[in-house]
Amino acid sequence: MFPEWYNVTHEDSMTTEHALVEHGNAAGFSGGPRLLADIGATHARFTLESSPGVFESVKVLKCDEYPDIIALLRAYLSSVPASKVHHAAFALANPIDGDQVRMTNRDWAFSIEDVRREFGLYTLLIVNDFTALAMSLPGLQARDLMQVGGGTPVAKSVIGVLGPGTGLGVSGLIPTSDGFVTLGSEGGHVNFAPVDEREYAILQFAWKEWPHVSTERLISGPGLELIYRALADRNKKTVKGLPAQDIMRGALTDGDALCLETLECFCGMLGSFSANLAVTLGAFGGIYIGGGIVPLMGERFATSPFRSRFEAKGRFSSYLAQIPTFVITTPNPAFYGVSAILSEHLRGRSGDSSLMDRIQQLQSELTPAERRVASLVLENPRTVLNEAIAEIARLADVSQPTVIRFCRSLGFLGLADFKLKFASSLTGTIPVRHSQVRMSDSTHDLSAKVIDNTVSAILNFRDQLDVRSLDQAIALLRKAKKVEFYAMGNSRAVALDGQHKFFRFRIPTASYGDAHLFSMAAELLNPGDVVIVVSNSGKLPELLKAVDAALHAGADVIAITPNQSPLAKKATVCLAVNHTEDNATFLSMISRILQLLLIDILAVGLSIDAPVTGTGGDDVRRKELSRFSNLLISHLDS
Repeated sequence: MFPEWYNVTHEDSMTTEHALVEHGNAAGFSGGPRLLADIGATHARFTLESSPGVFESVKVLKCDEYPDIIALLRAYLSSVPASKVHHAAFALANPIDGDQVRMTNRDWAFSIEDVRREFGLYTLLIVNDFTALAMSLPGLQARDLMQVGGGTPVAKSVIGVLGPGTGLGVSGLIPTSDGFVTLGSEGGHVNFAPVDEREYAILQFAWKEWPHVSTERLISGPGLELIYRALADRNKKTVKGLPAQDIMRGALTDGDALCLETLECFCGMLGSFSANLAVTLGAFGGIYIGGGIVPLMGERFATSPFRSRFEAKGRFSSYLAQIPTFVITTPNPAFYGVSAILSEHLRGRSGDSSLMDRIQQLQSELTPAERRVASLVLENPRTVLNEAIAEIARLADVSQPTVIRFCRSLGFLGLADFKLKFASSLTGTIPVRHSQVRMSDSTHDLSAKVIDNTVSAILNFRDQLDVRSLDQAIALLRKAKKVEFYAMGNSRAVALDGQHKFFRFRIPTASYGDAHLFSMAAELLNPGDVVIVVSNSGKLPELLKAVDAALHAGADVIAITPNQSPLAKKATVCLAVNHTEDNATFLSMISRILQLLLIDILAVGLSIDAPVTGTGGDDVRRKELSRFSNLLISHLDS
């Protein structure tokens, strides 16, 4: 996020009255200081947050001086006063998608879980740097900003944020009933769009180096260098390429004509791109600019072509004139964002402290045997999550009932309930992608990971369940004269399970897995009959043809399939299963389990005499899913 010329090498300690202090406990952090970081492609900025909004031991390290992120973290932690850190959150100039992180602008790759273990952290959250910057915005004060141009922010409106540095970060904040949610975006990689002949000449110059020129190629630190060379070529000047910091210095201090033109062009491009972001998001809450370049321009940016280009939108000029634009001038804004994200995570999962903190605080109230279990949990949290109760008891040198008593001392029903909440406390959610099966895994490890991933998928499925579609499907089945199941391949097992369940309700049922048979059967259906079609892809032409025949005959079709598939669009009702798996390597095991859950929910709905509608109906379906979730989770105890 901070380019080479943003050379801050001092150590300092700063306190702020920043509005984000409400994200923490004003009395301080019971788990000790929290480690926060903003790690860009060039520089990494670290701090220890000793209490809400109080950032101590702020340091800036050059990423080039370290071979990997672990060496970088060791260097910072070894340079600050010794203090045990339990919770950490990092902003990273990179998309974050699962446990494995491979940085785009630096040759670093790592596992989030491996880093957490290496430093003995209870919690490690890693988010995109512009997600963190976006999360800092609601608490910024007037003194933290410089407004450029007119406009007034509209309360509870979308906010856009962007910032040129080593790259071009883009994000947004979407208002909700209880705050904001961040918009994950890689908007800096959209195609660059010139607006005049000069910018078109720059684009043509860039095409000599890259067949695809994204906006980030030009509106960034490296982009300044490219614009400088392109303008020199256009002006028929022979110059040596300059690094971005020298171009900035040449424009802001020396008054060099080519450097000034480069900066002018850069600000105009940024104005057009910011306007595109504003109209795309409808950002009446304002556009906020951070990063390592623009804040260094100071008042020069306010008099640049930025704002005039921002409003130069033809018929939409008056629309954009209402939207304010701000430069974020406060130092280290990403710290506020990751602090807010970490505090919200810890508070949302376990009250004002994480579950690890609670265990540590309650040790003195436990029996000596229970304290041995607590020590095992604190020292080897992932071992406890992955092991069965017998192994946990052996490792802690206690009996199995003692393990259960320890869980109940913390307010849980048993070990399964404890593991579920404990996993959430460590990772924020129970992510499907975080438990990756590797070639080196033992049978025990891969077994635990497969179960963990299935539990995760079920819980995610439960949260996204469309109960209105279930109500419609149950209503159709309750009055059905006949129910037929159509499925092929791996989904046939689900269809057979449904046939056996529904036959017990004395409903005439049949199951077909051959394309010719279910096409013929569909033509014999009548109004009042129901077909349940199960498909992992929802694209098989044989199934789609049979569905057309069934609908033409007057029957209703319930599809258990992804909600954007062709089958979903044809069906009377779609019960969506959107879980994706590597079907080229594995059978769709988790998808099949989710499909079976839907069959069972439909069967339970049919077994209830009274119609199941409204809020009570929601509870029935969700309780049924919870019952299956608990059954599966109980495998972790066995």
